[in-house]
Amino acid sequence: MIGVELVKLVRSRRTWVTIALIDALPTLVAVLLALTDLGPRPGTGPAFLSTVLTDGTLFPLAALGIVLPLFLPIAVAITAGEAIAGEGQQGTLRYLLVRPVGRTRLLVAKLVAVMAFVVLTILVVAATAYVLGVLLLGNESVSATGAASVSGSSMSSSELVGRTLLALGYAIVCMLGVAAVALFLSTVAESPLAAALGTVALLVASTLLLTIDAAGPLQPYLPTRYWLAFVDLFRDPILWRDVVRGVLLQAAYVVVFLGAGWANFMTKDITD
Repeated sequence: MIGVELVKLVRSRRTWVTIALIDALPTLVAVLLALTDLGPRPGTGPAFLSTVLTDGTLFPLAALGIVLPLFLPIAVAITAGEAIAGEGQQGTLRYLLVRPVGRTRLLVAKLVAVMAFVVLTILVVAATAYVLGVLLLGNESVSATGAASVSGSSMSSSELVGRTLLALGYAIVCMLGVAAVALFLSTVAESPLAAALGTVALLVASTLLLTIDAAGPLQPYLPTRYWLAFVDLFRDPILWRDVVRGVLLQAAYVVVFLGAGWANFMTKDITD
């Protein structure tokens, strides 16, 4: 069943169109930076964007900072929101369950397919950003001393690759929480649009509450609270506190919402 879902994902034109649209914004940013040689001041704009003019090898991280807060979560919400509700709306869910496929197995297969979409998207964005960063942006100042960390110390090529892989893995974990919420809503809602909009509404509310001081007691538990903590992986020494908190928070969302989705789906009356 998992193989079937993965084949459907790879063969779907919408998958590649969505990935291309997500990848378009970092690509446009790279071109504009190369043409104008104007970047944001340090401490402003997406993470690492102020440093890529002198070190293009860091552009994959800047690209991650561009797509992670908004565009990637929306794509994940739409993809996961359609997982169950979309099958029901098209009238294929009942057919799938008539076959010797358990509901748990189907839900797991849908989750794996959604996460495969996340991994594929992040890898495409990172690879494109690296190529554009090397070709279009500066890297003369780091050819001898290595890339500079957020703390100002230099990193070797192996350290940069290792920390970049950790950052990409952390982004995947963050999107796993989004997928769990959207899958739960997909088992509840009658349409994939409602499931996707419900997930996006939660993420927008979380982002808004992070800017309000009165919501301080709630902020450590909001799903978007630690999404950009991957920046701490590029400090010297690495600050693990928020990264670990982010992983644990997403794990809690996965357990709660995926468990609720499983419980609801197991007892759901499939009539279509």
